[in-house]
Amino acid sequence: MSEARRRRGAAAFARGRRGEMLAVGWLRLLGWRILHRNLKTPFGEIDLLARRGSILAVIEVKIRDDLDRAAEAIQFEQQARLLRAGAWIQGKKPRLKDLDLRFDALLIRPWRLPLHVQGAWMER
Repeated sequence: MSEARRRRGAAAFARGRRGEMLAVGWLRLLGWRILHRNLKTPFGEIDLLARRGSILAVIEVKIRDDLDRAAEAIQFEQQARLLRAGAWIQGKKPRLKDLDLRFDALLIRPWRLPLHVQGAWMER
């Protein structure tokens, strides 16, 4: 791998982590309790697992220059992995099994407030 490509990858990783930190702060302001960040499952990583009331939200965080590009970055395959990951985590943790599982997106663009898309996708 070239040095330039390695640097671009490191910059994208750092930008994503900053976006997740911003997402955590924003969600907390909205009354969400963050249960996990970067939660590894056999089906893939969940950026944020959060709870508010009876809702358990699997939240995918995307940071892009515009909202359309951020939303388009969550492909069908990734949605399917997150559906399986959310069901798996709910099955593994008895205290979460009775909560309403929802799949959200938190879209971030520079110098704007984040957009929390509740129920961004559903089980098909």
